[in-house]
Amino acid sequence: MKIAGASGFSADASGLHPPADDVVNNQRVSSCRAHFCAVLRLIVIAISIGDAAAAKAQDSSKDAGLCRSLSYGEASYVVCTIDLARYELRMFLRDPESKPYGSLARLIDSPEGDKLVFAMNGGMYDDNRLPIGLYIENGRMAKAVNTANGSGNFHLKPNGVFYASGDHAGVLETGRFLATKPGAEIATQSGPMLVIDGHIHPKFSEDSASRKLRNGVGVRQEHIVIFAISDVPVTFIEFARLFKDALACRDALFLDGSVSSLYAPSLGRSDGLAPLGPIIGAVERHR
Repeated sequence: MKIAGASGFSADASGLHPPADDVVNNQRVSSCRAHFCAVLRLIVIAISIGDAAAAKAQDSSKDAGLCRSLSYGEASYVVCTIDLARYELRMFLRDPESKPYGSLARLIDSPEGDKLVFAMNGGMYDDNRLPIGLYIENGRMAKAVNTANGSGNFHLKPNGVFYASGDHAGVLETGRFLATKPGAEIATQSGPMLVIDGHIHPKFSEDSASRKLRNGVGVRQEHIVIFAISDVPVTFIEFARLFKDALACRDALFLDGSVSSLYAPSLGRSDGLAPLGPIIGAVERHR
């Protein structure tokens, strides 16, 4: 026997049951709620992904102006400008096990290199990937100044030293560096000098047929360090003119050729040439 209740529910021996129409409506409400929750979850996920992408883009773009492409003369280059008020330069040679890093990839993948915003091969080396001239890292001299005569680019004198301490840096011909003894937390000796007190190295020739990939370093206003690497083989005099005329550096030093390598995450560039000796890199200063 069924008894109609005032509440709109019917009762029988098994208890209270909602009318058929109410069951359908409740199912529709539950279905709508489930659909709404699913859509809401998708929106939240989309927002989270968007926020993460924006954060990643912001991280990669904060150093976007560090390196840029530059065409000069008949060649193209990448130029990286490091303001020592914002960035700290460091030298890298050996890993914690005293083995030479030997490549940009090994350094970048290490705990010591994971915060680098820039890196480049930083001086000439011997068969063991160790520097052949002055090398100072973290204020400690691992190799003394080399004043010997010999063959090869390093001994195309005058050669020179790039050094930095705090927010100051410089490039000096080797003899002047020894005479003035500037403070240096980092330093690397290489050769030849490209530009010396506003003048191109006197032994560079317009008629040279020696074209190689080259990289070097110059300094402006004592705290602006400019690194450049050629995209195509160039002569010494072409490379020197880049620093003197296009980059306005009164002093500039050749770092190496052929093995020239660059790590510039702002450009999505990570060269894999190896082996390398000394490496110079930049990290953002703590504020």
